Amino acid sequence: MTPTLYVKTGCPYCKAAMDYLDEHQVKYEKVDVRGSDSGMKKLQELSGQTKTPTLDWDGDVLADFGTEELEGFLKNHATS
Repeated sequence: MTPTLYVKTGCPYCKAAMDYLDEHQVKYEKVDVRGSDSGMKKLQELSGQTKTPTLDWDGDVLADFGTEELEGFLKNHATS
């Protein structure tokens, strides 16, 4: 399954997360929740909060993270 990254335009942590995933050739679907009621609702359902970046990998959710946390999270998931 392709992970989904929930972001907000202008969020520096979101940009860092996207850059990290791109550099490590991790395919992901990006959902910008700014101005998207359905995206924000899904984010809240998944993580119980509205902070970004939030990554959903087949139901395993990492919310409001930095690149060090992302690196650890990715070690537990197959990347393709």
